[in-house]
Amino acid sequence: MKHASLLRAALGGAAIAGFGLALAQQQSAPAKQDAMVEARFKAADKDGDGRLTRDEAEAGMPRVAKNFDRIDKDHKGYVTLNEIKAALAALRGQQ
Repeated sequence: MKHASLLRAALGGAAIAGFGLALAQQQSAPAKQDAMVEARFKAADKDGDGRLTRDEAEAGMPRVAKNFDRIDKDHKGYVTLNEIKAALAALRGQQ
């Protein structure tokens, strides 16, 4: 009996830990996505000025290029990492 109780307690703890891990992974998905966007932005920003022109976006971030006009709300001819992250956050909010 004692072993059965210990086994149930251990399995219950494992289930709770598994749920906690699943929840943590779900919550960290946006953080992982942001890190990936940052890396892709840095690679696409060929001149390193912190801005992506439409040409840079087309070459390195095709989804950004496809939505360039929506992200570049001020029609400056470039988008920043913060603008891309804001667009991504707005998209997450719609889902």
